[in-house]
Amino acid sequence: MDLTLLRTFVTVHRAGSFTRAAALLGLSQPAVTSQIRTLERQLGRPLFLRRARGVTPTTIGDELAHRAAPHLDALVEIAETGLDEQSGVRTLHVAGPPEFVSARVLPALTPLVAQGLAVRASLLGNAEDVLDGLAAGHHDLAVATARPRGGLFAAAPLCDEEHVLVAAPRWAARLSPGVLLSRGAVVLEQLPVVEVHESLPFVTRYWAAVFETKPAAAATVIAPDLRAVLESAAAGAGLAVLPRYLCEDALERGRLVALLDPPVPPLRTYFLVVRTGSLALPHIARAHDRLLRAAGEW
Repeated sequence: MDLTLLRTFVTVHRAGSFTRAAALLGLSQPAVTSQIRTLERQLGRPLFLRRARGVTPTTIGDELAHRAAPHLDALVEIAETGLDEQSGVRTLHVAGPPEFVSARVLPALTPLVAQGLAVRASLLGNAEDVLDGLAAGHHDLAVATARPRGGLFAAAPLCDEEHVLVAAPRWAARLSPGVLLSRGAVVLEQLPVVEVHESLPFVTRYWAAVFETKPAAAATVIAPDLRAVLESAAAGAGLAVLPRYLCEDALERGRLVALLDPPVPPLRTYFLVVRTGSLALPHIARAHDRLLRAAGEW
């Protein structure tokens, strides 16, 4: 059986789509369709059911993927290990939220850079864009704020970030912690808000977790980068909800003040995501392992 056909089949099985598989393989969609049809003729069985959106494997397709994929991944690992030894530099393409990649991911990968790894980072604030780019083969490894579904991706929990409600000292001085605990949502909605988007994603998540309601206020300042939100809030533009790792220094220096200390702080989980099977590539596997180890100290 032609290994090229098997490789295309496994890629389609993991991607759930001829279009996505074609992008990952660097082929046209008709070429992928032709290869799958050739393999189906050789086996005398259908491997996929065509749907309006993508394809669904038949039971025969699932069985073949289960048997063939580990061996194909092992062959890729053998081939890539040889390349890795012969080449002085391998390039890792990583994507994720701008602030998290800047503050956490890139510093954690620095030891691998010293060992000859080249890194190219894509700073993307939208989780869907991150996963779409990973699916299309634009990235090797991604950090996402939601666990992806389907067989195309393999995801591991990376770390949790605590969200903190903050404001500049001049705003905090006007607020009583006791009042905030009893009438927090009402009181805070009288203050200006700094956010990354008009939909108030961070404030809305915080309000739901702490006050069990939705915020009624609109944002005064919108800046699509949490670092800009931090600086605006510290300058006195209004209250903001920020990840603790990002605002810890500003809190310690007194540039920002935490307005509340809820018993159960709102959390958001980051996931480290790769395309299924890509950990057979040594440079991706090393980066993946390095980030998981580093996350234990975050």
